[in-house]
Amino acid sequence: MFFLKKLEHKIQLHPSYFGPSLDAYLRKQLKAEVEGTCTGNIGYIVKVMYIHDIGSGTILPGGEGKAEFNSKYTAIVMKPFKGEVVDALVTNVNKMGFFASVGPLNIFTSTHLLPMEYKFQPDSNPPEFASSDGQVRLRIVGTRVDASEIFAIGSCKEDFVGPFD
Repeated sequence: MFFLKKLEHKIQLHPSYFGPSLDAYLRKQLKAEVEGTCTGNIGYIVKVMYIHDIGSGTILPGGEGKAEFNSKYTAIVMKPFKGEVVDALVTNVNKMGFFASVGPLNIFTSTHLLPMEYKFQPDSNPPEFASSDGQVRLRIVGTRVDASEIFAIGSCKEDFVGPFD
């Protein structure tokens, strides 16, 4: 689920930021632009660990004087895979199933992927299928990747998955 990955990112900068603290500003800007984002083919960028090279800037045509810096860095990336078992926190329950989250990833588990003994109890507060502590262990049975988000489907119908006791 979590990987260290070498990545590249281009930063455009207005000339008003050029000066003695340019390098520090570019490092801060890189972290602000990429941490917490998601690209479908890479996954969720959790944290920039190392900045290898900011590179020298290239002045962009257009008369504004902006420069583009190509930075190379290593980041911790979260990318879920089919078949992976995760511990999740239940965030929403309805009669169709429940949503759980593992950090930025949302996982939907349908009632069809729950054991037969789990029945929806709408009268409890909050509505639930099983465990009241809200934590559940799921197996990811499918993922769908968009340009800016990853969706997952989970299952509790196997051995060693389900609510925590």
